[in-house]
Parts: sequence; structure tokens; C-alpha cells
Amino acid sequence: MSATWWAVILATVGCYAAKLGGHSVPERFLERPLVREVSDALPIALLMALVAVQTFAVGQNLVLDARVAGLGAAVVALLLRAPFLVVVVVAAATAAAFRHLGWAV
Repeated sequence: MSATWWAVILATVGCYAAKLGGHSVPERFLERPLVREVSDALPIALLMALVAVQTFAVGQNLVLDARVAGLGAAVVALLLRAPFLVVVVVAAATAAAFRHLGWAV
């Protein structure tokens, strides 16, 4: 078995253990206000970190390309209360237009 498969198996076991550990936490601990606030904010922070890395980085380099324009268009669409599908299409179309104009990596 290759090293890649061992990494996949190890990651799978680790995710399962983390999930099992989460179910083992006592209810009284989860009812604390600080724990509740952190658990509400954590998915948003992780998603924003993922968006930032996928938008502004290529490898180890910081870049500003068509993805930034797409993200900006998505933010404007969200501020205008557009439905999610419209936001995705607007962002993709904007990034495609900027790439067509030559603003790409």
C-alpha cells in the first residue's frame, strides 16, 4: 500500500475519532455560553479562511487575479440579497470575464 493510502486511512481514523470525541463531551460543558458562541462562530471563521486561501494564494505566493474580482462581485450580490445560485453565477461570470480580458495567473 502506498504512502498516500496510509495518509487517507490515518485521516479517516482521525476524523472518526474526533467525531466520536465530540459525542462524548458532557452536555453540561456544551451548555456554557462561551462554548456555544465559539461553536457558532467557528464554521464561519473556517469557511472564510478557506475562501481567503483559495482566492488570494497560488502555492506560497499572494496573488491578485480574476478570482478577486469574482469574490468582489459575489460580495456585492450578497449585499443586494441575491439568491445563492445567482451569487455563484455572478462570481463565476465575473471571474471568467476578467480571465478573458487577460487578468489571470
